[in-house]
Amino acid sequence: MAEILKDVRLFNGGVDLTGRTNKVEPQAEAEERDVTTFGSYDPATDKVWKEVMAGTKSAKLTASGFWEAGDPSKVDDALWAALGGVGAWTACPRGAAVGDTAYVMAAMQGQYQLLGGQGEVAPWAAAWSSTSPLARGVLLHPPGLARTATGSGTSVLHVAVPAGGELVAALHVLSVAGTGSPSLAVKIQSDDAAGFASPTDRVTFTTATAAGGEARRVGGANTDTYYRASWTITGTGPSFLFVVSLGVSA
Repeated sequence: MAEILKDVRLFNGGVDLTGRTNKVEPQAEAEERDVTTFGSYDPATDKVWKEVMAGTKSAKLTASGFWEAGDPSKVDDALWAALGGVGAWTACPRGAAVGDTAYVMAAMQGQYQLLGGQGEVAPWAAAWSSTSPLARGVLLHPPGLARTATGSGTSVLHVAVPAGGELVAALHVLSVAGTGSPSLAVKIQSDDAAGFASPTDRVTFTTATAAGGEARRVGGANTDTYYRASWTITGTGPSFLFVVSLGVSA
């Protein structure tokens, strides 16, 4: 059944771009390499059909919406500062609840376009190119739930990592509050059962003390199919809003 895009969420670095975005398009492709040989000839039909194999893979993301500036959480401040740099992004086509579908990637922002004609609602547009695989996965921690103490999230059933595959994960720290140098250390853990009786640390992000984002890639097959976010929070009166996403790339 066809779907109407209504609740797409977009996170780039430490910024939630959802409220100023009305179009987002991830795209993945593999270069087509010709491997046709004399052996491709079929004598029964006296024909040769072209044969191809996949070459270098790449991904891109484009997004656009309505321009706004004035603090680091706004479109202009965030995208101007990120131009030419590599950052983490997560796109969620059906909302940002735990377990919702997420597309995850580390990408270089190569384009930022802004403003328009007199009397128009000021637009913006930007484009990113992959520096990691584009991975399809799940959201492990939602954006609107403030965390003030150490804990773990809900376990989510996903897929095992196949031979030659890897985990691609993103952490988006959207806000930090508190005194006494609040810090947030996030891990992604896996297990072979939902109860997490014997969790394994799969991804460890750099400890965060300010808003920002980070993407991580971890290679190696594993048969676990349950994942969760786990975090350690320190400081006096700390409060963090953050997003964690995870995908598997073959």
